[in-house]
Amino acid sequence: MRYNQLGNTGLFVSELCLGTMTFGAAGENAQWGLIASLDQKGVNEIVARSIAAGVNFFDTADVYSFG
Repeated sequence: MRYNQLGNTGLFVSELCLGTMTFGAAGENAQWGLIASLDQKGVNEIVARSIAAGVNFFDTADVYSFG
């Protein structure tokens, strides 16, 4: 995995990011439910594999699944 320094913080962030738009419950109020949705087991597997691969950048925008 390749990393870039985050400004002057001394932190290094992976160049690959895991987007979490489809994480969360599906249902009539699920904003992204028409695209895809993952149950907790699926989320756990994807996050674990991402961390094992060196990913430390996760996009958790507060608009996903209505925050």
